[in-house]
Amino acid sequence: HYPPMELENGIQGTVNLSFTVYKDGHIGDIKVLRSVKGGPNFDKEAKRVIEKMPPWKPGKMNGKSVNVTYNLPVTFKTN
Repeated sequence: HYPPMELENGIQGTVNLSFTVYKDGHIGDIKVLRSVKGGPNFDKEAKRVIEKMPPWKPGKMNGKSVNVTYNLPVTFKTN
């Protein structure tokens, strides 16, 4: 969902996040790496979307499940 305050002010941009997919597939340790200037609600919305993701298949190394950290850009753009 596009945050109303940012939509009203015509603010657009990309929030860069980092998160970890743990050995059991659940997602956690979500961090904002870079925010959009003037769009504080973008951070909250991007984190909310990451938190709602279903479990992922965990990474494997030498046949064993391991924790993997990903970086993900989330772009907010009005039409």
